[in-house]
Amino acid sequence: QYSPDSVAGADGEIDPSQVTFPGCSCRSSSCVAPECPCLCRGQNYSGLCLRAAEQQDQPFSRPVFECNSLCCCGESCQNRLVQRGLQLRLQVFRTHRKGWGVRALEPIPRDTFVCEYAGEVLGFAEAQRRIQAQSPQEPNYIIAVREHLHDGRVMETFVDPTRVGNVGRFLNHSCEPNLFMVPVRVDSMVPRLALFAATDISAGEELSYDYSGRFHNLPGASREHKPLEEENSLRKPCYCGSRTCSSFLPWDSSLFSTP
Repeated sequence: QYSPDSVAGADGEIDPSQVTFPGCSCRSSSCVAPECPCLCRGQNYSGLCLRAAEQQDQPFSRPVFECNSLCCCGESCQNRLVQRGLQLRLQVFRTHRKGWGVRALEPIPRDTFVCEYAGEVLGFAEAQRRIQAQSPQEPNYIIAVREHLHDGRVMETFVDPTRVGNVGRFLNHSCEPNLFMVPVRVDSMVPRLALFAATDISAGEELSYDYSGRFHNLPGASREHKPLEEENSLRKPCYCGSRTCSSFLPWDSSLFSTP
C-alpha cells in the first residue's frame, strides 16, 4: 500500500500522526531565527536544502524541527520542507543484481531534500519479531534509527516499509552512498526519516544511502558489529560495488538477541 507518510504499525504502539508539539506564534509568512522557537530547536533549511555551513561543522546528522499544524506561520514558510513531500522527478527501475532501485531524472544539488523513508512505525518488540522472521532473500529492510541525546539516552525509531511505504522503500544500500538520513520532526517526537543529497547528483544516477547510519555520523553511533561466521548465513548480501563494500548489508545485533 502506497503512503507518502509513515503510519502507525500493526502493533499500535506508536502513532506518528499524533500532534504533541506546540506551535510557534510567528505572524510572518516565513519564520526566521532566533525569533521562531521551531528553528531554534535544531538544524534548519536554506531554501530546499539543509544549511550547508552548519552541516560542515557537525560530524553527525542533527535533527530538524519543522513548523507544524499548530504554528501561526503560513504554508509558504521556509521551515516547512519535508512535510510538503516529494518534489523531484525520480524513477523506480530494475537493477542488474539488487532488485528494484531508484534513480534521479534530474540533477540534484548537494544538501537538497530528496524523499522520505516511510512505512509502519513499530515498537522494539514488533520490529525485532519481524526482522527475525525475515529470510536473507526478502528484499525489505526495516530501518532502526537511534538518536543519541545530550543526557546519554538513546531514542529509537523503527520503520518497516514491507506493507505500507513510499518510493523510499526501493532505495538501495551503498557503502559509499550519495544520500544521508536526517530525523525531521513536524507534529510530534516521532521523526520523519528524510533523505538529503550528500553530494551533487547527476540525472540518471542511482540513489542510495548507508543503512547502518555510519555515513555523516560519529563513529560508533551504529550498533553494527562484526558478526560471528555462522551469522553470515542470516545476512543479506551487499551488491553496491563500491571500493569499500563490506559484502553484507549492515547487521544490528540488538535486533537478533534474545530478551
